Amino acid sequence: MDFELRKWEKSDAESFFKYSSNPKILENMRDAFPSTLDDCRKTVESFSSNDETQQCCRAIIVNGEAVGSIALFIKNDVYCKSAEIAYWLGEPFWARGIMSEAIKQLCQTAFEQYDIVRIFAEPYAHNIGSRKALEKAGFVLEGIMKKGIYKNGNYFDYCMYALIK
Repeated sequence: MDFELRKWEKSDAESFFKYSSNPKILENMRDAFPSTLDDCRKTVESFSSNDETQQCCRAIIVNGEAVGSIALFIKNDVYCKSAEIAYWLGEPFWARGIMSEAIKQLCQTAFEQYDIVRIFAEPYAHNIGSRKALEKAGFVLEGIMKKGIYKNGNYFDYCMYALIK
């Protein structure tokens, strides 16, 4: 399926909320993930106005509409040569190869644009779709952190995946 990655625009906030407010997406996100329309507006505003020195946030656009997000966050201190990648995609667009290709594209850009040697992701172990997208994009599973997540009163395992330059 055709898609493009582009910088977020303030007008994308409603679309962000429309696709991200799905419980199937929210159950696999960190608690800080925006869950109200107002939170989505603030997030999109932040993404659209950042100077990209420490992060690169892109909307995933299909047929002119923002249907997902992918972002890279440069770490600091002793982790300054590493970046974390985070992403989500609206359910109607799952299993179409969009996310694995978006991951590839953003990682290529990141290795060219930033002084980093490692990009990592931490999907929940039960999120098989996310894990497959990372693996298709060349990421390698480095380990499973047992009971590393506490969400909604439950413990979950999460995975450490990495792509090394």
